Amino acid sequence: MTDAVLETTDVTVLLVDDNPQNLKVLYETLKDKGYRLLIANDGEKALDLAHRHQPEVILLDIMMPELDGYQVCERLKADPVTSDSAVVFLSALDDLQAKVRGFSLGGADYISKPFQAQEVIARVKTHARVIRLERELQARNRQLENDQARILNSISEGIYGLDASGVIVFANPAAAVTMGSSAEELIGQNFFDLHFRTAGQGCESLPVYATCSQGIAENQRDIEMLRADGTAFPVEYRSTPKLDGEELHGAVVVFRDITAELESERALENARNMVQEQREQIAHFSRLTTMGEMAAGVAHEVNQPLTAITNYARVARRVLAKEEPDHQLLEETLEKIEAQSHRASEVIRRIRRFMKKPAAGKDVLSISALLEDTRKFAEVDIRNNEGGVEISVADDVPEVLADPVQVQQVALNLIRNALESTRSAGSSAPVEVAVTMSGGRCVRVTVTDHGVGLPDDAEEKLFLPFYTTKEEGMGIGLPTCRSLIQAQGGDIGFERPEHDGACFYFTLPVAGSDGTPCAPDADSPGPVA
Repeated sequence: MTDAVLETTDVTVLLVDDNPQNLKVLYETLKDKGYRLLIANDGEKALDLAHRHQPEVILLDIMMPELDGYQVCERLKADPVTSDSAVVFLSALDDLQAKVRGFSLGGADYISKPFQAQEVIARVKTHARVIRLERELQARNRQLENDQARILNSISEGIYGLDASGVIVFANPAAAVTMGSSAEELIGQNFFDLHFRTAGQGCESLPVYATCSQGIAENQRDIEMLRADGTAFPVEYRSTPKLDGEELHGAVVVFRDITAELESERALENARNMVQEQREQIAHFSRLTTMGEMAAGVAHEVNQPLTAITNYARVARRVLAKEEPDHQLLEETLEKIEAQSHRASEVIRRIRRFMKKPAAGKDVLSISALLEDTRKFAEVDIRNNEGGVEISVADDVPEVLADPVQVQQVALNLIRNALESTRSAGSSAPVEVAVTMSGGRCVRVTVTDHGVGLPDDAEEKLFLPFYTTKEEGMGIGLPTCRSLIQAQGGDIGFERPEHDGACFYFTLPVAGSDGTPCAPDADSPGPVA
């Protein structure tokens, strides 16, 4: 009889016997049970069929020529492909020694001849089920191992598995890359001896040792370890005990090279220190600048009334030097000296209050009356200009809300600059001061002269501190004017007129209007543009 595949099912059973009659009986016994049956009449054919078809159950006769059942079983168990097949011996040898030998060679069961059909059917069914379950379990375990290997291989951190004495029993690819060695070369080496300089002096104080020996989890950073070539590098690691129930079997170490991370942290810290140092320098410079601006501003504001006082005092001396002094003129001059003195005092007082509360001290003002008073303060300068100062106020201009001294200081500064520019140009045209409405919530004061004008590139610098177009100027007047007007909720600017000269303007909020209607608006040109 030749070997043949007689039936195709999920479970394969190989029937091996050199006696055709026995094979026929076995076949008849199992043919209707749903198995895929294979038949072999000698040992070599049985081995060949088993290797090719991997049957779940092999019914194997012991007494066969050339290769007996024991030899076939031994070779089946030695072949990884067929080692898990359940070998059930069939033999007329019913002594205990024969059975023990069969089991010692890997046999799963023993059926004595002559066998009972029901017994064969029951045992084949049992062994087939067991083998199928074992194979499914093995396949599932292989799947889990493959999944675990893929996960470990995909992790960027190095992973070591250590036994209780610190011997490396597992290393993932990332660990091999970090350590500069292959995983095969790492496995089997002692973790402490391989990675720490002081391992020869005792391992008790080394990282991970407590985890391996006592089951104490660790988590440390910036620990120095050695690569396979002896070079050191900083690592961050976590070690957790490897437990089987309550029994400690070593540790799992997850680590990563933090060389680049530490360099970035040091660079960031250096950058922070540099920024902090620059901030302190800027703050120091800012304080010095502010103090300088304040000192220059105070000097500038006070200097104007003091200059006027000096000029009026000279006038008074000239009046007194005459044989018949003009008492009326002398009295008016002294009154002006008193007014300028009061003004100097008021400037200082308002500046002090301004430094404390910039928005305080506002009153409802008649801009027309304020400008007339300002013209009086500029009387000395006006005398040197043929055209003088002409003030025009539109009929619809209402009162404004502002600090009178500060606004007057701004107006006086602009008028004096205009008079000086006009005089420098040799012009007899008057300085024109016009007051109009700007939008519905602002009053606009414009000071226009026919003087020498300003350079083309001066407009963007006019209100910067210490920028000046005058030979002896300090560049403080216009920046101070801007600060004063902005403190009132207004704006100040320059327009280049069509004729020669210059035109400065400032705006003030109308009394009773809400918010800061005249301040520059980032989204629109604003009412004063």
